[in-house]
Amino acid sequence: MRTGEEHPVGTDPAGTEQLSGKSAELERSDSSRAATSRRLWVALAWIVGCITLFAFFLRISLSSAVNSDGANNALQAWDLLHGHVLLHGWLIGDATYYTFELPVLALSELLFGLRDLASHVASALAYGIVAVCAVALAMTNSRGPARLARCGIVIAVLAAPLLVPSNAWIALGAPNHIRTSAFLLVSFLLIDRVPTARYTAPLLCVILCAGQLGDAIVGYIAVPVIAGVCACRVLAARKVRTADTVIGLAAIASVPLETAVRAVMRHLGAYLMVAPRIRLAPPRQWPHNAALTVHAIRELFGAIVAPNAPLGVAGTIFGIGCLLAALAGLVRVIVTWRSASRAEQCLCVALVANVAAYEITTMPRLFNPYEMGAVLPCGAVLAARAVVPAAIAGLRRARIVPAAAGVAALLPLAAAASAAPAAEPGATLVPWLRAHHLSYGLASYWNSSAITEEAGNKVALRTVDVHGRQATMYDWETNTLWFSPSRNDASFVVVKRGDPTLTAAQVIHAFGKPASVDRVADWEILAYRWNLLKRVTRAPLPPTQ
Repeated sequence: MRTGEEHPVGTDPAGTEQLSGKSAELERSDSSRAATSRRLWVALAWIVGCITLFAFFLRISLSSAVNSDGANNALQAWDLLHGHVLLHGWLIGDATYYTFELPVLALSELLFGLRDLASHVASALAYGIVAVCAVALAMTNSRGPARLARCGIVIAVLAAPLLVPSNAWIALGAPNHIRTSAFLLVSFLLIDRVPTARYTAPLLCVILCAGQLGDAIVGYIAVPVIAGVCACRVLAARKVRTADTVIGLAAIASVPLETAVRAVMRHLGAYLMVAPRIRLAPPRQWPHNAALTVHAIRELFGAIVAPNAPLGVAGTIFGIGCLLAALAGLVRVIVTWRSASRAEQCLCVALVANVAAYEITTMPRLFNPYEMGAVLPCGAVLAARAVVPAAIAGLRRARIVPAAAGVAALLPLAAAASAAPAAEPGATLVPWLRAHHLSYGLASYWNSSAITEEAGNKVALRTVDVHGRQATMYDWETNTLWFSPSRNDASFVVVKRGDPTLTAAQVIHAFGKPASVDRVADWEILAYRWNLLKRVTRAPLPPTQ
């Protein structure tokens, strides 16, 4: 074609196709880079958010002192860290937390050593894991700003009880059933996200087995809930060969699997666990239990009036709002049961089952809401899914709703974090004992392992019960090897003035006149020149598993 001639219609000039191909390729490359960059920024935002949440939980945890319940768990984790994987010699309470919180504690102690800080870090990390699991469940099937808003609502509900100063230990104190609910949340998340994957059923069976090894509540709540919900879905579908059938059978199979694993552990010399003492309450006691159950639920959600609360009445109103949001989420699932997802159905039934199990048994009493541990995180997820729709329409609402949810999450966290750090109970005692080369002694329960952990095991206090002239080994959260006279030499007894469980008069009555009596602050130290363990008897062990 000569210069100046026009191209015929329908033909391409030389190289135009190549240029357009390169242009499309460049556009795809730019789009891919933009998508990758966006994903990296989103990932970074979530990482920063998790770190910030952990920092808040840690600061709030520091406002409560570590008691002997938590310290005993820390000592068990310390043994795990030093190769005593089966915890031979330990007599543990009716929930061992062996498969979740003890490993978290061991990891924390690996970094910080055996000290109170390690327990606080582990508590914050474990509660953070529960929060992340709850957020993941709440965000399912949502998109865009709705995901952020649901995240904020979940954190707000989980932070509400922290506004009650006496409640901080419930969520961030010694290991308890609230943090065990991580097994429930992970199980519900698994069967909701990938119900038909080949690995779902066997992985679910393993998760539930591990949960039951650590806390029997997983067997009482999670297993029947998952099996029951799956059975309902099978009946509704009128088909037996479905994913729900396999999931339900896997949940049921976790019970004999846990029994077999525990039997092997016992055969190999693992720890003994005190059998749960919970029994069905007589029906005449249920009305009284109902009042205690309502109070416990209000405690869990921070919906009670408490002295010295950082937000005062506003904090109580905030807790009531969180409780009402959880109830709204529960009602929403019940009303829309047929169209609800597996996770929503499981959350709803788990919440109701946990409350019912608490109500009709001997569990209800003041100040033990942690026995209904699954209610709080399950309620948080249901509240988020009820309050925030899966998608937020309109640019203005897409900005306002996540911002409001973020404020609702940050406000209680910041208020609870303003509490002063707790004083260490043995701040004066431990240096004095170490200065006088007193490293192994006896004490009452609440003054034993807590001081031992605070001292980094450089001073060890072991718990004894004293009745008349008889001193016996404590039969709860203790290690029988501690009381072997051939292994250890206990040469003193620590008594805290005002402690009715062990007094100086009781010690003298049981062990005789001490060689010396010293007083340090509120403590009395009665020193002897012989091994007190020779007079400590081993009482018959309670029923164990």
